[in-house]
Amino acid sequence: MLSKSYVSAGFLILVFSILLSACGPQREVSQNEEEQSEPEKPEELTLWAWEDTKTAFQEVGDKYTEETGIKVNVVAAENADISLDAPAGRGPDLFYETHDRIGDAYLQGLAAEIEITDEQLKGYQQSAIEAFTVEGKLLGIPSSVETIGLFYNKELVPEAPQTIEEINEIAEELTNTDEDEFGFLNITSDFYPTFPFLTAAGGYVFEKSEQGGYDTSDIGLSSDEVVEGAEMIQSWHENGYIPESLTYDVMNGLFREGKVGAIISGPWGIPDFEEGLGDKLAIAPLPTYKGKQLESFLGVKGLAVSEYSENKYWSTDFALFMTNTANSELLFENTKRLPAREDVSIESELYQGIQDQLQYADPTPNIPEMAQVWEPMGDALVFIGEGEDPQEVLKEAEATIKEQNSLLGGDN
Repeated sequence: MLSKSYVSAGFLILVFSILLSACGPQREVSQNEEEQSEPEKPEELTLWAWEDTKTAFQEVGDKYTEETGIKVNVVAAENADISLDAPAGRGPDLFYETHDRIGDAYLQGLAAEIEITDEQLKGYQQSAIEAFTVEGKLLGIPSSVETIGLFYNKELVPEAPQTIEEINEIAEELTNTDEDEFGFLNITSDFYPTFPFLTAAGGYVFEKSEQGGYDTSDIGLSSDEVVEGAEMIQSWHENGYIPESLTYDVMNGLFREGKVGAIISGPWGIPDFEEGLGDKLAIAPLPTYKGKQLESFLGVKGLAVSEYSENKYWSTDFALFMTNTANSELLFENTKRLPAREDVSIESELYQGIQDQLQYADPTPNIPEMAQVWEPMGDALVFIGEGEDPQEVLKEAEATIKEQNSLLGGDN
């Protein structure tokens, strides 16, 4: 059972973030109130990126240099260091960030508000823009989007399962634990890929408020509908379809070897699975439950402008340049991350399955309070998989989330 007294690492980080915010820089005057003429060009802009994106981003940066004369220096760096480096003058002009961490970056005084015109926003997916919007402020230019889908082996499962009932039938037919063969696998202890099944009959993390944003006092993770989803997940373990303590390494390895009919994964897994399965690999949107399409979390990555940058205008200009139509196509070719634009067409049957699910994906809440959700819900899902009462476990998890968020000064 969940312990109500534990304090997650996410909680400690968030408390530290609140303390840092008091020391953050004073927000600059809105760009609408500044002179509209272009400021003098800097000699260089620095972008902090991830190691696996550095080369692709630098290629776009070099194109920007050719057009503007501004050198772009892309550095592989840990964003965790920015809270100390930026105030000390060692930080970047821009940093690559996930949307669900942008609210915390703003709270710390690290991410600057980006004010651009409606014309400049044209072409971006609305959900991606919303993902980077906190308290009505745009805090990042979206670069890529992702969600999960149903990956299946056409040799074992010729047609994509359309319903959870079909998933259960496949699991019953193909599972042979003595031979390490399974019909369907998912890491049910991970809240991210399990959320669509947990909320198949209804439910939510935080209720969306009428004013925009989220009502963190209204958590919908222990309702009767969520309990129904939890009981379905529990049945997969009780029936022997999914082993307890299943890990990603084991699941992905078995699927790659052709021993699993279908799994839940995301676009990050496509290259490896394609190498292992070749033409047998296919991807479809998630199935339906009682006629309702399963809804997944939407993840968005993009470029944030540092509040400490002295080159906010040109940093924003580069962020728009890097995510324009042509460069979004180039970045997809080099990183295989789906562009966050409506005007970019990706001709790929495999990635099409993920794109089809995007219309049923909602951004993971981008508020700091979301950090308190992952660990309690992950623990709850472990207990559910072990056979404990779903309703009791979920109520305790929700109470833990509320308790930790209330200590942050929220309304919970």
